[in-house]
Amino acid sequence: MTLTDEDCLAETLAFNKQFEAGAASRPAREGTPDAALLATLRRHRLGGDTPPVRLPHGRDRVIDGGVTVRVFVPDHVEGVYLHFHGGGWVFGAADGQDERLWQLAEQARLAVVSVEYRLAPEHPYPAGPDDCEAAARWLVQHAATEFGTERLLIGGESAGAHLGVVTLLRLRDRHGITGAFRAAHLLFGPYDLSMTPSQRSFGSRRLLSNTDTLRRTYELFTPGTGPEQRRDPEVSPLFADLAGLPPARIVVGTEDPLLDDSLFLAGRWQAAGAPVHLAVVAGAMHGFTLFPLTITERELRRQREFLSTTGR
Repeated sequence: MTLTDEDCLAETLAFNKQFEAGAASRPAREGTPDAALLATLRRHRLGGDTPPVRLPHGRDRVIDGGVTVRVFVPDHVEGVYLHFHGGGWVFGAADGQDERLWQLAEQARLAVVSVEYRLAPEHPYPAGPDDCEAAARWLVQHAATEFGTERLLIGGESAGAHLGVVTLLRLRDRHGITGAFRAAHLLFGPYDLSMTPSQRSFGSRRLLSNTDTLRRTYELFTPGTGPEQRRDPEVSPLFADLAGLPPARIVVGTEDPLLDDSLFLAGRWQAAGAPVHLAVVAGAMHGFTLFPLTITERELRRQREFLSTTGR
């Protein structure tokens, strides 16, 4: 494990305090958002007040299985990154971070394929994972002809990190596919939907995520299930056999209720025989890369370096 960015701790903690103060002035949302609120939240960036910028560099297309993906292809392609956005399986979209994905594509020389997977509560588990699995299978079959390379990488943020691991396990267990994806990049994901100790003990702090918001999200994603049922390895990959998975970079902040998820997953990943680098960002809350912080700039740079160099 590497503890990073301690020199930025004062800035990071000050931002957390400011964020909490702002959140305290807004009423807490309880239960399932109504249709109008859900539509508004989905149009806007996570944590923002305006719709995201759609770049002309992104191209939407429908692939096998009727799944929509958003594709960014730079002039020079040395690999393909299959990306799953965050948003608790309820929010977010493939076009929610065009600027960031295009920058990654150009600087890491990667074609980026971001999946528009179906969202809960309208489409609960297993709809989202089914779409991600379909996109991964399509890429395994067609990357060479579509993008001129078989170097495949996979990853995402938050719920997207969860979907990245679930997809790798489905490829292995359902289709006998291992080794096709050469690296995984997993940012602050939830890997135990029955709740790890850090999730249960985090409490009601009004950061981007806390104990109550996580619990409600799991109820929307897997309705009608309890913690014991959510320990199913197909739902919570922390309980799965992780043999045969690729090298990974796993990132989480010390002030994230999902801290244990990354710590435990990294330990099990390594024990299963694959190289793993665990980076724990000092003072960072869940979703910290959404915000204009020094630690965000550094993390995005480290992500580009990992994805541009790993699996060659």
